[in-house]
Amino acid sequence: MKDLIANIAKALVDKPEEVEVTEIEGEQTSVIELRVAKDDLGKIIGKQGRTAQAIRTILNAASKKMHKRIVFELIE
Repeated sequence: MKDLIANIAKALVDKPEEVEVTEIEGEQTSVIELRVAKDDLGKIIGKQGRTAQAIRTILNAASKKMHKRIVFELIE
């Protein structure tokens, strides 16, 4: 999941070298944190949050197969 989010984020931003993805795993839940450059934050969020919501939708679909809950957080 970490690689998936990193690839999506790097494709969207202007400064792909500043993309950081960390994954905190638990028994039932995993938290994926995404950090990007301040200038690129709007590109990840998208208009009315649609891009961030699309990323969450992809994670939900993938997490169903793994029988795990995945939370996506965008860190400023």
